[in-house]
Amino acid sequence: IEQKTTLKPKVAIVLGSGLNSLADELQKPCVIAYKELPHFVVSTAPGHQGNLIFGYLDDVPVLCMQGRLHVYEGYSLETITYPIRVMAALGIEKLILSNAAGGIDIDFAVGDLMIISDHINFMGRNPLIGANETEFGPRFNDMTFAYDRELRGLAHQTAEELGIKLQEGVYLACTGPSYETPAEIRMFRSWGANAVGMSTVPEVIVAAHCGLKVLAISCISNMAAGILDQPLTEEEVLA
Repeated sequence: IEQKTTLKPKVAIVLGSGLNSLADELQKPCVIAYKELPHFVVSTAPGHQGNLIFGYLDDVPVLCMQGRLHVYEGYSLETITYPIRVMAALGIEKLILSNAAGGIDIDFAVGDLMIISDHINFMGRNPLIGANETEFGPRFNDMTFAYDRELRGLAHQTAEELGIKLQEGVYLACTGPSYETPAEIRMFRSWGANAVGMSTVPEVIVAAHCGLKVLAISCISNMAAGILDQPLTEEEVLA
């Protein structure tokens, strides 16, 4: 990667489902396809292009991950979080994650943006299982402040200045690819989850292990199963 670009960004952005177009706004882009990089795998999810893009957003140097990797694609948690390790090794300090999520909170509406304040890992596995990478972080890392308070406050302040309504809440991650059942959604709501999706949590766990400051934002692309009397579709999420 360092042979392909001299840019040394401190901020990285992971673009979720339907959100790849932000990368098109980067000035002076340097595009590196995942398939060109050792140990990176190709993103097969709809709406995920599979590029690392270095460039500038409003004169700020950034690294964009255009398309993420998911457990439901058949990849291990270690594989899908490998790019986060690479980001840390490249000198990234702040990580902004985005995703499309189903709204569990009945006060949410489709199109809302939710700042993630905490998460529930319902994937049944942790990406840090196995030999600890001591050069990145400790064997047992704390998750109390995984979602940086300062960055969340800055997001709220900026949204207010721009007239954008923000929600805030707890994100619950499942493996997918099946959407959740209405019974599961009722259970998740009783646990305190506000939104549900199939990504983000493994990346946040590894980012916290590496000492990165994280801001994560869910776009509520649909209301979760059982809230509305209609089936869920992939097309609705991407739209």
